[in-house]
Amino acid sequence: MSALQAPLAITLGDPAGIGPEVILGAWMRLRAERREPPAFVVGGPGLLRGIAEKLALDCPIVPIADPSEAMFASAVGLPVLALLDGPWHPARPSPDGARLALASLQWGAKCALAGAAAGLVTAPVAKGALAAIGWDYPGQTEFLADACGKPYRDAVMMLAGPSLRTVPLTVHVALAEVPGLLSADLITHKSRIVAAGLARDFGIAAPRIAIAALNPHAGEGGQFGDEEARIIAPAIAALKAEGIDAFGPVPGDALFMPRARATYDAALCMYHDQALIPLKALEVDEGVNVTLGLPIIRTSPDHGTAFDIAGQGKADPGAMAAAILMAAEMATARAAARA
Repeated sequence: MSALQAPLAITLGDPAGIGPEVILGAWMRLRAERREPPAFVVGGPGLLRGIAEKLALDCPIVPIADPSEAMFASAVGLPVLALLDGPWHPARPSPDGARLALASLQWGAKCALAGAAAGLVTAPVAKGALAAIGWDYPGQTEFLADACGKPYRDAVMMLAGPSLRTVPLTVHVALAEVPGLLSADLITHKSRIVAAGLARDFGIAAPRIAIAALNPHAGEGGQFGDEEARIIAPAIAALKAEGIDAFGPVPGDALFMPRARATYDAALCMYHDQALIPLKALEVDEGVNVTLGLPIIRTSPDHGTAFDIAGQGKADPGAMAAAILMAAEMATARAAARA
């Protein structure tokens, strides 16, 4: 991890949620394991210090004025960019908390785009609280795509853990809407981005992509639906013609068995739960949300703000620790690809 030429930027997320405390817990865990990459938190030195004291966490906070200071300050404690701060009111989301979360995200994106940060790790935000202050994005992924000058469709969400990577083709839509949203163009477009991302950010020279079926038994020859024959199979044929190692459509009940998982590097799934249920069942507290298709590296723990347990010391920092490590690994792989 010390090979990074710049530190990672970690955003606060909503300060009323578990984001700040899992940041502290993740840093402590990685520090104890001697695996912590150089990183800094974008704002909140007083807030984080207060949380550490309240929860009796042995995590010294080191305010810094510039991201470059993090490479040295991390020897003393957790570097925190001192340009933003606010009070800590666990489990009580507020407009001020949403503004702090947004400012942290904005500054983190600027640092990553300017090269002052090797990658961006985002803590969870409350979309409703952000909407109340004028936020006009479905989520942080779309905000970051806009900040990078990319269309939303180029920012592809991949859920990744030690034994599985999945990509939902459609995300936050009703299940009844999924068939009408599927197209061969959508499948090929996202598959290209996934293949390129696996090669550039994960060092997989020839990525293997499994394409899930939509219907039971992959449609059973048209008895349970024709999307496999009409949409999915032609998309796979087009990807193969381009030299991308894609195969399927694989029935959803067969795609995630241990032997099947060994045959691919990522599974492209037709809808949200088809991708997230196996990832969360298998990876538990190590699931990471990765955004592919952007000029910057972005990871996030695969969980939300969890207001119900915020401030109680119950939040598991495992997913945040995994997100930090994965961002560092991706930055290292991307640097190697450029060399």
